[in-house]
Amino acid sequence: MAQLKNVIEILNLLPKTNCGQCNEKTCMAFAASVFKGEKPLALCPMIGPEAAGRYEPQTKKYNNPEQDMEAVVRMLKEQLRATDLAAAAARIGGQYDGHKLTLKVMGKEFSVDGAGTLITDLHANPWVTIPILSYILHCKGAPVSGRWVPMRELPNGKDWQHFFNHQCEKPLKKLADTYTDLFKDLVEIFNGQRIQNHYQSDVAVALYPLPLVPLLICYWEPDEGMESSLNIFFDATAEQNLGIQGLYALGTGITRMFHKLALRHGIQST
Repeated sequence: MAQLKNVIEILNLLPKTNCGQCNEKTCMAFAASVFKGEKPLALCPMIGPEAAGRYEPQTKKYNNPEQDMEAVVRMLKEQLRATDLAAAAARIGGQYDGHKLTLKVMGKEFSVDGAGTLITDLHANPWVTIPILSYILHCKGAPVSGRWVPMRELPNGKDWQHFFNHQCEKPLKKLADTYTDLFKDLVEIFNGQRIQNHYQSDVAVALYPLPLVPLLICYWEPDEGMESSLNIFFDATAEQNLGIQGLYALGTGITRMFHKLALRHGIQST
């Protein structure tokens, strides 16, 4: 029997329809569960016991998530090699110069060529790179509506709001509590835009991490015994242009970037 060596090998066996019949939200999530030995490959109804029997059962393991993410980046780059970059640029708000597609990401240029080579001055970790590449491949090109909503009000956001709050909103709130120049730096370094009195917040900054996926960070300072608060809002069309997992990954990646920025200034959140 053949041995499946990583998540991507398993994913390549799957139909990539995200049908949910395996009780996972996506084929990627199911592939990760199979690789960890948590679920049998045969649980996918598109594969079945006979085809799954050609592969050795996976023993339960604890893999390195960073390695898995690098594997996802490689897979997305491979898909880009078969993508019409000129057509993609027109659909997603990018530019194509005959050789590479270029997007504005957080005010900085992010380019990819037909071979999947990335060219950028952005300090992009896999949490940021994955949603950018997914955006290029799958963005539907829905125009920005101008209506801000929390993640829970997006079509599939309820299931992700808890994780998003834990991984993105709470860490950013801690940063804002201790990093007094955070929002000033967001405006100056990442081409953010101050918005006055939005949701009666003390500070509101709109960012454009991707051309058709803006987000709004609102911060309420502590007042009369009340703790501070921070919430992130998306445009109502965001899920059409990136998908709910992509939005979660993008928010997590941006949060990690801001933490690095704070550490560069010698600031650590408590």
